[in-house]
Amino acid sequence: MSEVVVVDGANVVGSVPDGWWRDRRGAAERLRDRLVEYAERRGAEVVLVVEGAARGVEPVPGVRVESADGSGDDRIVEIVAELSGQPCTVVTADRELRRRVEELGARCVGPRAVRGDV
Repeated sequence: MSEVVVVDGANVVGSVPDGWWRDRRGAAERLRDRLVEYAERRGAEVVLVVEGAARGVEPVPGVRVESADGSGDDRIVEIVAELSGQPCTVVTADRELRRRVEELGARCVGPRAVRGDV
């Protein structure tokens, strides 16, 4: 059973002040593209959760994209709950989201885990 890495797209994109606010969808697409290499290196399934203006980002081989209808955090919690029993890591710096998914058994890491080595 391979690990699933669920990425809080808004949180990771927002962790670096690189002008992402001018083009949220483009920033999410650039993150998605960097996650391909991360997924290959880790041998993990990567799920990128996007919301708001970033909705509609297309998946690519190695990275599944989930567009949240409402809150991205709520969608992440739903995904983690669906993965019950499967190794899962959530990438976010959001303390409340971390608490919610850790209660479901997920491990959490900060945005640097995917930004710094990708």
